[in-house]
Amino acid sequence: MRLLLTTDTHLTPRYPHRGLPDELWDAVDAADVVVHAGDWMDPGLLDAFEARAARLVACWGNNDGEALRARLPETAVADLDGLRLAVTHETGAADGRERRCDARFGPGSETPVDVLVFGHSHIPWDSTTPGGVRLLNPGSPTERRRQPACTYMTAEVRDGALTAVRRHDLPPAAARRS
Repeated sequence: MRLLLTTDTHLTPRYPHRGLPDELWDAVDAADVVVHAGDWMDPGLLDAFEARAARLVACWGNNDGEALRARLPETAVADLDGLRLAVTHETGAADGRERRCDARFGPGSETPVDVLVFGHSHIPWDSTTPGGVRLLNPGSPTERRRQPACTYMTAEVRDGALTAVRRHDLPPAAARRS
């Protein structure tokens, strides 16, 4: 099962010149499951993902208005061929993240998962908590902020395990379309 992980697309009607990179749309088309960790900002973008993704697992982010919050949960949980995955926008500061995420999503928690995909910081992240939860932040495909490149991630699920996790750096002048 091929996964595309993305977040913080930050598309709004205020910025019609900004679209998503063609490479990201190609990855959406190729994925069996698309995971989006919020900050869509435009319900039309959610419509586009729903139309193109074979399966979408998504949540809302802090910049998403009522229209998106009415359609998406704050945290979504899915079973992907035996892999339990959650997606939420914010996990707080980097310091203490593993401890907080173990308390909320680790073994013995109310919502135990194998993988947590999150966003908000625009900083790619890949770590594992002491309890064994894999934490992934794919960064942002549209706003690199202080990072060297805009990013997204791909991964695979095989036999109930996450494999082949890869961060993709987008070229600075990536062609964009919406």
